[in-house]
This record gives sequence, structure tokens and C-alpha cells, in this order.
Amino acid sequence: MAAGTDFSPLFTDVEGGYRKDNGQISVVKDEITENIDDLKQTLNSKPPRHLSVVRHSISTTPLISPTDVVDSDLGESGIKPLSDTKSSFQPVFRSGSCAEKGPKQYMEDEHICIDNLHQHLGETAGFPSPGAFYGVFDGHGGTDAAWFISNNILNFIVEDSFFPVCLEKAIKSAFLKADYAFADNSSLDISSGTTALTAFISGRTLIVANAGDCRAVLGKRGKAIEMSIDHKPNYTSERLRIEKLGGVIYDGYLNGQLSVSRALGDWHMKGRKGAASPLSAEPELQEMLLTEDDEFLIMGCDGLWEVMSSQCAVTMARRELMLHNDPERCSRELVREALKRNTCDNLTVIVICFAPDPPPRIEVVPGRVKRSISAEGLNLLKGALEG
Repeated sequence: MAAGTDFSPLFTDVEGGYRKDNGQISVVKDEITENIDDLKQTLNSKPPRHLSVVRHSISTTPLISPTDVVDSDLGESGIKPLSDTKSSFQPVFRSGSCAEKGPKQYMEDEHICIDNLHQHLGETAGFPSPGAFYGVFDGHGGTDAAWFISNNILNFIVEDSFFPVCLEKAIKSAFLKADYAFADNSSLDISSGTTALTAFISGRTLIVANAGDCRAVLGKRGKAIEMSIDHKPNYTSERLRIEKLGGVIYDGYLNGQLSVSRALGDWHMKGRKGAASPLSAEPELQEMLLTEDDEFLIMGCDGLWEVMSSQCAVTMARRELMLHNDPERCSRELVREALKRNTCDNLTVIVICFAPDPPPRIEVVPGRVKRSISAEGLNLLKGALEG
């Protein structure tokens, strides 16, 4: 995920069944070829804190049973505005995860799955409603940063003065505080770094925070809704920010060293604390209200998204959940498919379901096809029929 100069060969999608038409991703019957160029491979020599090759976890703690509500207020984007309070839908949080080191020498990813924040934090946390918390942390240059941030980020959120009144400010502040705390820890290698992607759910409110190139994708009745932006140096807004702060981009790498434009850690590139740096630890947030149309959320490191589109992952996950309704098995299948497609990075995937039942089948009503013929064409047809 981080600095590197090796490139993997092109690969072919063997089971995906997806294509892109006019910029829109659509599902085809079950065969297609999907080519992705410029897949960068990172080789790190520093061993991790643990040598676990495969890690799976699943949690299925229900908080509140959902109620059946008909929702007719969805906008064109498919995301209901936050001001909507009419729906009585309440999500049930179920999650499963899978992590594998893939072709890399060491596993540098970390992840968090907490389906019941009340149970995890205790009543003293002052959290007013049912909630859940999830995170994916893609480390580079060693495992210290990913390990430290994954173990402390939630504490920084709940201990912030804005929690739980203003979750957005608490989360954004927690990212920066965690980054500073890591810099002050003399027992860790502060030159290591990590991306950070978190999902904080309070009742129906979903807040996704991202710093780096991990990605969160919402499955809404089979449609993929991206809840985060990949922070790559060549991304237009990131490139402008980097250049404004004196940074440079060489061949897609920030200062020729890092393939992401936002990360926690990497203090050999940031300078002193509090100073503006081309490499930022500040996350970008997206917030929405969950409805009964929101079926699941996929969170994954870039090892997944470099070989699979967002729509491809949602379609595959929905198909798996319809078969067995098991988010852990679903995450495992996504990892397995990414390995088939020759990903060259560590793989971590979390699938979070918002209902106890599997996704329903979507009935497609065939539309009527209208045909017309011009007067000239009609005359030609008449002439042909008359001899």
C-alpha cells in the first residue's frame, strides 16, 4: 500500500460478472473480463508483532429488532438526507471479517469489529443510543502504527470533549490526537505509518471517517454507494493540497516515497507536530441516516479495491448473503476472490449487516420496447412487400 516501485502483471476477472457502461457499473450474466493497470506492490522487510497468516472474526450481537417501514423519500442518489426522521427503521448490527497476508511477506493490517458499543464501553461512557464501531488500518513500514492506532482510536473518540454531542468533531479530533500520541511513544517506530478507515454508528446515523486509501462501500438494494474517497496523491483535490504545502508528486508517490496522501504515523515525513504537512492525518467524513434499503457495509483495505470495483464487491457480497446470510463467510469469499485476481497486498475485509434477514430478491419488471419507423422506411418496406 505504501512506497514501492514494482508492478504486478495484468489480471483477468474470472468470476466477477460485471461491466461498465457509460460510466455506470452494471451486472451482466456471469462472465466478463476486467483489466486493471498499474497495480503497485509493496515489499516491507520489518516483521510484524504477530505472524498470524489468516484471521477471521464474527460478531452477531443484535441491538434492536428492525420494524417494517415503507420508505418513499429516497433521492436520486439513493441516500436519504440526514434531516429525515420519519422512518422508524432501527438497524441490527452483525459483522464478520477476514484478514490474510496474501503474497506479502508480513501481515501489517489491523481491524476492529464492535457490534455493541454499550457492552464494550460500559454504561459510564455516556453513549445515549445503540451503536457500533468498526475500523480497518492498513500499515506500512512496519506494524507499529497500525497496531497503536487500532488499539487506541476508539478511546480517543469517546474521551473527546465533543463526544457524544457532536460525533463528527470527536472523530476528527481523535484521529489527530491518536497521531500525536503515536509520535510521543518512544517505544514504537514512529516512522511506520498506517491508513485509517472507521465507521461509527449511533442508532441510524452512520459516520464514515477515512484517511488513506482504504474504502467503505454501502450496499443499497444491490447498488454500490461509496462512503469514502481514496486519498491518492494524484487525486485532484489532494494534489492541489500537497502542492500548496510544498510537497511534490513523483510517479504517483508523495515526495517520491508514499502512495497515499493521508496517513497516521510516518513522522519522518511530517516534521513537527501541529505544522501543516503535505502528508495529512486529518480524515474526511461522510454521514448518512440508514434506512431499510441499506443492507450492508463493506470496509476493505486497498488490497481488495485494487482488483475489484465497488459495484463488483457489493454484487458479490449480496449474492453470498442471499445464499447463507453469514457476514464472516461473505468477507472470506471477498478475500478469496481478490486472491484469485492476483492482488499483491495484504487483505482485510469487514462486512457489516444492518438486518437479521438476508437481502431480498430484487424483482426487475421488464419494460415495454417501443419501436418506430420513418415515413421513408415505411415506403421502402411497402415497396419490398409489394414485389
